[in-house]
Amino acid sequence: MIRPARAADAPALAALLNHWILNTAVTFNPVPRTSADILDMIASKATAGHAFLVAEDAGRIVGQASYGQFRGGQGYRTCMEHSISLLPGTARRGLGRMLLTAIEDHARAAGAHQMIAGVSGENPDGRAFHERLGYHHIATIPEAGFKFGRYIDLVLMQKIL
Repeated sequence: MIRPARAADAPALAALLNHWILNTAVTFNPVPRTSADILDMIASKATAGHAFLVAEDAGRIVGQASYGQFRGGQGYRTCMEHSISLLPGTARRGLGRMLLTAIEDHARAAGAHQMIAGVSGENPDGRAFHERLGYHHIATIPEAGFKFGRYIDLVLMQKIL
């Protein structure tokens, strides 16, 4: 089931995100998230009119997706960027597709024109996932991120909504 994130989801969402933060280079952020961080994220997305959704399976949070404005300022008000992640072992069940589709639908209904995906150069599965959902490679920023003692490329992908 896909539904809006709630305050009670904060510990599970922190655990989900922290797996990717601590163990992989799919995100360049090296700092673990706390439940308080997640509560702030849920509130800030709601205030901005942007969605923060979760995938729930048998009462367990198994995925999340959210979006926000790509860059600040009025000139970017219709250009959004999303974040999406699933618990390890839950890929290839359609959850990512459902989450991303729901985020895109929400953004489109709110007047967004396009969605940007910023994908780690070390995440070929993430690039392939976005390609299957209609995203196109628009740029690679060499060595944009730094994690685990190395520089990592950032691949930007775009979908016109």
